Amino acid sequence: MERRAFLKKSFSASVLISSSSSATEAPAAQVPSFELEEVSVAELAAGMVSGKYTCRSITEMYLERIEALDRQGPRLFSVLETNPEALEIADALDKEAAASGRRGPLHGIPILLKDNIDTADKMTTTAGSTALTGSIPPTDAFVARRLREAGALLLGKANMSEWAGWKSFSRGTPGWSGRGWNGGKGGFCRNPFALDRAPGGSSSGSGVAASASLTAAAIGSETDGSITGPSGQNCLVGIKPTIGLLSRGGVIPIAHSQDSTGPMARSVRDAAIILGAMTGVDPRDPLTAPSEGNFLRDYTGALDPDGLRGARIGVARAYAGFDDRVDKLLENALDVMRRQGATVVDPIELPAELRFGNDHEMEVLYHEFKADLNAYLASLGPSAPIKSLKELIAYNDSHADLELSLFGQELLVRSEERGPLTDRKYIDALANSHRLSREEGIDKVMAAERLDAIVAPTGGISGLIDPLGASRGGGGGCSTPSAMAGYPNLSVPMGFISGLPIGMSMFGRAWSEATLIKLAYGFEQASQHRKRPTFRPTAEI
Repeated sequence: MERRAFLKKSFSASVLISSSSSATEAPAAQVPSFELEEVSVAELAAGMVSGKYTCRSITEMYLERIEALDRQGPRLFSVLETNPEALEIADALDKEAAASGRRGPLHGIPILLKDNIDTADKMTTTAGSTALTGSIPPTDAFVARRLREAGALLLGKANMSEWAGWKSFSRGTPGWSGRGWNGGKGGFCRNPFALDRAPGGSSSGSGVAASASLTAAAIGSETDGSITGPSGQNCLVGIKPTIGLLSRGGVIPIAHSQDSTGPMARSVRDAAIILGAMTGVDPRDPLTAPSEGNFLRDYTGALDPDGLRGARIGVARAYAGFDDRVDKLLENALDVMRRQGATVVDPIELPAELRFGNDHEMEVLYHEFKADLNAYLASLGPSAPIKSLKELIAYNDSHADLELSLFGQELLVRSEERGPLTDRKYIDALANSHRLSREEGIDKVMAAERLDAIVAPTGGISGLIDPLGASRGGGGGCSTPSAMAGYPNLSVPMGFISGLPIGMSMFGRAWSEATLIKLAYGFEQASQHRKRPTFRPTAEI
């Protein structure tokens, strides 16, 4: 207890000092102007076509922006490493465009990857853990390969909640990783709208970097809320697709029944462009087989500014009511949708069990994490720094000052205690999870009310950075129904509370990404809630 009290006092002081120095070093007026701030993927592409930009010039500007804002100035700590070959790759992409034309809309566009997405290059993939220091996978993740094939430049690896948040729920703060902390030499990933606030997790760095224009866009991953949550808190559009639309091959897992990757971008259009570039069937992920015939290579055809006209939107009221300020934003959003020609069905009812961390979901995640992580570590071959979940737990125990001083590992321990995926407890939990979220949940209510989508607040205000206890935000969160079902969920900016962004989630049936993009684009164009970060030292709440 004496050591914990000392740590709490020391770390709290360091956070206050860091926040104060950040405010002194880079208040909003002193953040350097940036030519590419808020510039879209399409605008970057047009600039390269016209000769205003090259891939190299764009990449250099983003690298300079990362240096100026991530480790200096506001000290966002959103990027763990940049690609040491970035400028060499940029030159090659420029030469290719000049010689044979552009591959498509992502040719030469820099994109950051969350640090749990494999790249077989000079970058490492660690899920934010020092246990995987130096780990370079033998092959690219499928989504990384698809982005490269589209001509995107993989700019670097984004910070994240270590092990995608599957380490401890009892203490810690979103956006903390042992790798990013680096024994106290690094820092907490910070919300760019208020630097003493957490950015949401677990795709924390992806959200911060995309919002602060350190990159054209970023890729995150979600098991339950890890794309949509930080997208809402960083004023982004985030898409968590249907399970199987995007391969999980080469992505450090939590649970194959719920894991997905997805784009995090400053606009619906950018997110749609990136989503289409990553689809496809991958033999490494059997759950992608049903996506054949259900995926698109290009989702931009869904971008209809009149996309809400004639739509039927259900309101999941059970996921509101935690903050009257958030409720007011939701009412304003519903009014926008009505004015745009949508019919709002309010309320609709989903099973009460569909709350984050319910027994069915947790049992599935405990079992699948053990099986899936052990399989991933085996795929790294004999050079893997650790070979099993059991070794990971032992590593953390032996490096407790680095890995456990600010974050426990009870979720890892409970997962290791589980048996194989043939256990009846797991089989029943997965069946109940799908029954409640699909047949008795999303599918049932959408059929009964003839809905195109269901909406609810993505979450509440972002919490203060709290290194020794769980970061306390403004509550809320509606990601669990679509997470358990394996169905798509899209978060779009809904407004602000004291300068902090709040998102609205739109979710629906399997393979309905195009419908959600259409609805979200109609809402985005009518509401125009996206704003650039302010880099304030604190929010006046």
